[in-house]
Amino acid sequence: MTGAAMLAGAVAADARASADPPLHLHETGLFAAGSPAGTGPGVMPFTPQYALWSDGAAKRRWLYLPPGTQIDAANPDAWEFPRGTRLWKEFAHDRAVETRYIERRADGTWQYATYLWNADGSDAVLAPVRGVRAMPVNGAPDGRYDIPAQADCAVCHEGAAVPVLGFGALQLSPDRDPGTAPAILPGADDLDLQSLVSRGLIRNLPPALLVRPPRIAADTPTERAALGYLHGNCGHCHNDNGSPAPVGLILAQSVADAAASREQVRRSAINAPSRFRPQGAAAPLPIIKPARPDESVLGIRMRSRNPAVQMPPLGTHAVDPFGTALIERWISQLKPHKEPQS
Repeated sequence: MTGAAMLAGAVAADARASADPPLHLHETGLFAAGSPAGTGPGVMPFTPQYALWSDGAAKRRWLYLPPGTQIDAANPDAWEFPRGTRLWKEFAHDRAVETRYIERRADGTWQYATYLWNADGSDAVLAPVRGVRAMPVNGAPDGRYDIPAQADCAVCHEGAAVPVLGFGALQLSPDRDPGTAPAILPGADDLDLQSLVSRGLIRNLPPALLVRPPRIAADTPTERAALGYLHGNCGHCHNDNGSPAPVGLILAQSVADAAASREQVRRSAINAPSRFRPQGAAAPLPIIKPARPDESVLGIRMRSRNPAVQMPPLGTHAVDPFGTALIERWISQLKPHKEPQS
């Protein structure tokens, strides 16, 4: 049975009862009806340099700003998006499976929706608010794929400084990190900071960020890539913006003061106590124990897919081999004699 067939009854009862998001993806403006290979007027692609791991799914992303509007970048770490802003993110394995959609409504709130692609790739239909679990998808871990509930989307997006993830000064910096996952390459027409400015799509961006594009402060290329990976995969929950995570770990990077941001991340993680005690351990382990990734909570929880242990807690069933190897390499390079952080 196809994914669309599985959803037919649920959509009728669930989606139409809350008909705020359109029923079909083409109605959001991503593409014209009958032309899913193209994009609609004003729809622009982008590729963040530090992407979220999603069980190996290939992803494409787009942004739309209403004509005549601009992003306000006065706060370089929390851009203000105009009403009517729309963003899409497509997930694919052997074919396009889902496209996630967020829109800033007229009242300033953000709407989240997920669309499930038809087997023939002609369009995608609005998924139920509650999501779909264990949908058969070739290429997904164990051949099963989860469509998130709207509440799951809000958990991640609303924990960050602004609900738009992956589209900000650091993620769109033209000074891209060569240490990121090999597949994360921007297209020729993808937006970045410079093109946003040249096209008049942004205002109040601090001029220094064009003279010296944002980058993570780090001692080594490995540290830069590792901190970037943690920013892109964990920073939306682990931050100092009223984070939903009930711990003091900060993994989000700031471009306003990159050096101070790096030190804040290190203080909150290196030799920092945790409440997590692995099975068989006599006492809780530190979040990061320098030179010992096997005794660092960060590495242990990234490698687990036990639902009670794994990090991130949502959205993945498979361990990211690139990300875990990168973080463990960085921890291995940290000096073991470093004093505990205060």
